[in-house]
Amino acid sequence: MKAKVFVNLKSGVLDPQGKAIHHSVELLGFTGISDVRQGKYFEIALDGSVDQQQARESVEKMAREVLSNPIIEDYRVEIEA
Repeated sequence: MKAKVFVNLKSGVLDPQGKAIHHSVELLGFTGISDVRQGKYFEIALDGSVDQQQARESVEKMAREVLSNPIIEDYRVEIEA
């Protein structure tokens, strides 16, 4: 099984790295981009000792307590069998 965790800044939280990326891609000639927000992506390999529900609960807890800062970030977990 594999878990995918996507972590992004909450809307309304200033994203200076996203702004810098936006500026850079404009300088490189890319057009039609109104905003860039950066985030984090994690792939976690899970062994077969837990079922899908247990895996989701465990990875949700990991995302909430370790992989994200819940004050300024949101996260989304996907489990693939």
